[in-house]
Amino acid sequence: MNKNFTYLLVDFLCLFFPLLFSFYPKAPFYKQIKFFIWPCLISAAVFILWDILFTKLGVWSFNSKYVTGIYFFNLPIEEVLFFLFIPYACVFTFFAVNTSKKLSFNNSNAIIFSWILALGLLLVALVNLQKLYTSVTFFLTSALLFYHAIKKTSYMSRFFISFVFILIPFFIANGILTGSFIDEPVVIYNNNENVGVRMFTIPFEDTFYGMLLILLNVTLFQHKLSKTSTPLNA
Repeated sequence: MNKNFTYLLVDFLCLFFPLLFSFYPKAPFYKQIKFFIWPCLISAAVFILWDILFTKLGVWSFNSKYVTGIYFFNLPIEEVLFFLFIPYACVFTFFAVNTSKKLSFNNSNAIIFSWILALGLLLVALVNLQKLYTSVTFFLTSALLFYHAIKKTSYMSRFFISFVFILIPFFIANGILTGSFIDEPVVIYNNNENVGVRMFTIPFEDTFYGMLLILLNVTLFQHKLSKTSTPLNA
């Protein structure tokens, strides 16, 4: 296979199975797609603008060997698709978890955990103000978690359960993008802008960057449902 299609293939593999299972009768996410589109586009716009800025500032860059060469501003088109395909896969997972009454834990505990995690991320951000990726990611993730903790959002327990499931494909896909299974990384990080801790080849910050991306999509999706239909129960 041509190496230039590596990132594109990762994108489509992340989308393929969630899209296929969206038509499963017991978890028919395809019926909810109309409520997902605008939340996804809003979230994608935020993350793409962030990505354009951080690429310009040299926080990260992209290996030309593993992308097709089609760019949107300074981003490979694969990076743009990432912010559309990954949210679909993750919101589908959240939806699927909501269809199972067995996958649950006390939401009060989830709110307590949200407070603890938000405070911990805020502290790490404050200690690492000079590191752009760490500080911005942890500040924003902390802020969104504080929002849900204050609101005592009813679906946080299901969100955290969904996130645990999402971590499995996350480590595979992000592992490829950071060079775990290929000769060189697809996404090249400037270690001056992160804490330098890696999980295999994956920067520590990526887990919370992913959490922010997913939680923002879930939040906007639930908000859209609440305005136009019956929100998913948690």
